[in-house]
Amino acid sequence: PPWLVVGLGNPGPQYEGTRHNVGFEAVDLLARRESISWQKKLEETSQVAKGTVGPHRVLLAKPLTFMNNSGEAVQKLSRYYRVPHEQILVVYDDMAFDVGSVQLRGKGGHGGHNGMRSIIQRLGGTKDFPRLRIGVGQPPGRMPHAAYVLQRFSGKEREEMDFALQECCDIVSHIMVQGFERTLSGGKPKAAL
Repeated sequence: PPWLVVGLGNPGPQYEGTRHNVGFEAVDLLARRESISWQKKLEETSQVAKGTVGPHRVLLAKPLTFMNNSGEAVQKLSRYYRVPHEQILVVYDDMAFDVGSVQLRGKGGHGGHNGMRSIIQRLGGTKDFPRLRIGVGQPPGRMPHAAYVLQRFSGKEREEMDFALQECCDIVSHIMVQGFERTLSGGKPKAAL
């Protein structure tokens, strides 16, 4: 079975470039770097791109269900392509980390992220699937979280985010070439990979 690499976000031009859509941006960049084309036709409520990264077949996906129902798309794709949970990599924004920091984990809870909450629920409650979290920082003052994640980045933050997205692609390439466990234990991959 292929690896399913899912970037989380919200569909529509009004959400492009917002903090909540860095998952979409990461898989878009990965598709460009690996010369994988997005298909015109939707599959299981997702925009998909099929190709290879290193020796592995990959299915890149952007669920178009809106963030809070991401699990519906992930469940349908993983069933249709018979992808085991340990080969579903979810890339998403995380307010627990500073802007531009990236963390790879083998499993975990949803941490208050509605997209992840939906995926865990639709995968039967399992938390045992890999995820790549991209830090988008904390809201200033008393700004509600929901308003903060729909904001765009400042100029300096945007630069940091562009580096983070490149790092995400390096990590995915690293997983496909060296395997998940080695990537997880080996820290950050070298940019040359």
